Amino acid sequence: MISAFIYALVNVVHTIINIYIWIVIISALVSWVRPDPYNPIVQTLYKLTEPVYAWIRRYIPTVIGGVDLAPLIVIIGLQFIDVFLMRLVFG
Repeated sequence: MISAFIYALVNVVHTIINIYIWIVIISALVSWVRPDPYNPIVQTLYKLTEPVYAWIRRYIPTVIGGVDLAPLIVIIGLQFIDVFLMRLVFG
């Protein structure tokens, strides 16, 4: 019973991580085309990603050669957490 609950919980966390990774990817791609800042989709993407980017930028300089690497750092960190949790629970 407990193992089924833990399995379900880890799968939910895995799904949430994957969805957020796609949100970061879409946000990075949208930022290349200079979208309308008043578009609700752009505002939602900004609200979902910018707090995490700001937290990372506080500790790590992410702009190198005019390119912001914060999305890449977020994706790598989320992948690490995802793989760590999956290996921890599923052996």
